[in-house]
Amino acid sequence: MTALPQPQVDGEPHLLTVTEYAALGETEPGYTELQDGHLLMSPSPRPAHNRASKRLAYQLDAQIPERYEVFQDIDIDLELTSPDEPGFSRRPDLIVVEREAVEHAERDGTLIRAANVLIVIEIVSPSSHRMDTVVKHGEYADAGIPHYWIVDLDDPISLVAGHLAGEFGYQDAPAATRTFSTKEPFPIELDLNRLRA
Repeated sequence: MTALPQPQVDGEPHLLTVTEYAALGETEPGYTELQDGHLLMSPSPRPAHNRASKRLAYQLDAQIPERYEVFQDIDIDLELTSPDEPGFSRRPDLIVVEREAVEHAERDGTLIRAANVLIVIEIVSPSSHRMDTVVKHGEYADAGIPHYWIVDLDDPISLVAGHLAGEFGYQDAPAATRTFSTKEPFPIELDLNRLRA
């Protein structure tokens, strides 16, 4: 990720609130995120990354309860600051979110709120490894998202599932390879090998 030039106010860089960020729409090729009021740009994912995201979404969609929905590459408001302060918005590879919250955000023209996200999933790219495993690991925990899954497409394909453990942030399970199976937050079994084949 690289920082984009910040909007200027009276010749000074202006740090954006989440509302200001949402009002920008798409600003550049690739996509942007907001970190502490700063715009960040990430290059568009490679085809293997997009294929894995799509295949993971299909597997999840077939198994999640009806009250949830799977979305790819959609902005979420991490709600880490008050609405009038420089904010944080991320665009994870996948989220599992309450359908009702999506309808509310669509109706009101707002971003999906972290409070309504059950699972956030990032697929690690060579350029995003530290961002996904350290920075976002902390931000998603601070935002109170109950489950954070990190998928690594390097051999062997693996998934590390973290769940919130109170003030300690995410407690990460050992990396699962070949298949990932869990009963929390609901029964799921994922064929990780299908993400790349």
